[in-house]
Amino acid sequence: MKRKVLFLCTGNSARSQMAEAIVNTQWGDRWQAFSAGTHPAGSVHPFALRALAEIGIDHHTARSKSVEEFREAPFDLVVTVCDAAAEECPTWLGQGKRVHLGFPDPAQATGSDDEVLAVFRQVRDQIQKQIGALLQEQGT
Repeated sequence: MKRKVLFLCTGNSARSQMAEAIVNTQWGDRWQAFSAGTHPAGSVHPFALRALAEIGIDHHTARSKSVEEFREAPFDLVVTVCDAAAEECPTWLGQGKRVHLGFPDPAQATGSDDEVLAVFRQVRDQIQKQIGALLQEQGT
């Protein structure tokens, strides 16, 4: 049976969405990932979708979701992915072991499209590496 992980942030438009997509694609045989935000942005950031597409992940059907949708759901692991220094990280009151892995918010990046996309790529790669290590620690 697959273990369930929830990735939480504020807007559920970039970091938590990328984490959800990466886990479901790369570790989907053992984990089922979900993502949510305390103040959902209403859509997934287009640069998050582009950064995922570059590594072969199509996440275009995703939607920005509220943490309230998952409040009663049982999770094996709940990971907050916001950078606590830059914003307030949500608190999870439901079931599941809580872990914090802070990543900078790429949606705050400024500059040309190429410069902003470069920030999304960096955060995507950090998420891929650190979430992979975390899931291995959890015994999978």
